[in-house]
Amino acid sequence: MSSGDVRLVRILLVGDPQCGKTSIILALVGEEFPLSVPPRAEEITIPGDVTPEKVPTHIVDFSSQEQDETTLSEEIVKANVVCVMYDVTFEGAFDRVVSYWLPLIRNSTAGGLPKPVILAGNKCDLPYPVETQAQRVQELLNKFTEIETGLESSAKDMHNVSELFYFAQKAVLHPTAPLYAPTSKQLKPDCAEALKRVFKICDVDNDGILNDQELNDFQIRCFDAPLQPNALTDVKNIVMRNTETGVERDGITVEGFLFLNKLFIQRGRHETTWKVLRKFGYSNSLTLTDQYLQPMFSFQPGSSVELSKTGYQFLTDLFNKHDKDGDQALSPLEQEDMFSVCPDFMWDDQLVSVTVETNNKGWITMNGFLAYWSLQTSVDYTYTAQFLAWVGYPLTW
Repeated sequence: MSSGDVRLVRILLVGDPQCGKTSIILALVGEEFPLSVPPRAEEITIPGDVTPEKVPTHIVDFSSQEQDETTLSEEIVKANVVCVMYDVTFEGAFDRVVSYWLPLIRNSTAGGLPKPVILAGNKCDLPYPVETQAQRVQELLNKFTEIETGLESSAKDMHNVSELFYFAQKAVLHPTAPLYAPTSKQLKPDCAEALKRVFKICDVDNDGILNDQELNDFQIRCFDAPLQPNALTDVKNIVMRNTETGVERDGITVEGFLFLNKLFIQRGRHETTWKVLRKFGYSNSLTLTDQYLQPMFSFQPGSSVELSKTGYQFLTDLFNKHDKDGDQALSPLEQEDMFSVCPDFMWDDQLVSVTVETNNKGWITMNGFLAYWSLQTSVDYTYTAQFLAWVGYPLTW
């Protein structure tokens, strides 16, 4: 799912009277500067088939002439992202953003997730103090972490009109807030844990390093294209220049993998990290989606569900990956390693020991492992599906 759990993007434009937000909306729709501007633009729907992410987008205008503050707060709550616009030529406009608009948005969403904000200085076709403005915007970006980006715009010369709505949609579909903490300049804990799970799954030989083949397989799985040899070299060089332990034995370590994703985000390419996370089942809240964990199968009443040949092969490879000593049994430490990508152990050792084959130490064998999941599938296939999802089966449902 390319857009996580988002089915619709609702963009709300707010700002002081005469800041030009209605003109921006009409300029987007008419592809030219509007000669006649009403107090408020009608709600506009952009069909999903004309957007890059294939997600419908609603654009909502707010007018203090026609609506009150209660309605404004309600619209803020309903919106997925708020574009705060101000007139760069009006000296007090920026102060209003700081003293009124941003606190209002925070107060309207108190107790919930922060509402992403796009800051737009409009009427940049007219003279204004550029350097002072840029400095103040940067200070605001550092202070208010919900601001995804700041840009200048002009409906009159069509400057950044479509870009404004592109960044607004991006802030919803590829939000920065769940991934990165601007103040500490570090990945957020949930993001780091999710990426560690991805790394662990892609580390096929379980040696703590992504070698060239594993990196190439990861690239194909996430981006449908192989890595070029020179690109591999460039990636390793970047990691080596910026980390002490990011590259070992000519492969990328988990530290290097986390650094690369942090670098993507810092360079404004957080959609790259989101594409990776969504390939491995994550929603915008960085939890695995219900669709990923509990796929719906269609079969006739009275039918049974069995593992396919591909499923058996995946489980065989998974067993061998974690059977580090090659004794054809999973020790407690090896089991712990296997379940480290899951929320908890997904079986009861005592039940396993009396249900399927184990060795003389009570450790599950290869035959017992395959038999356990075969039995589990026939009893409750949804549990097997959850296990396969957590350990990284390349889902196609």
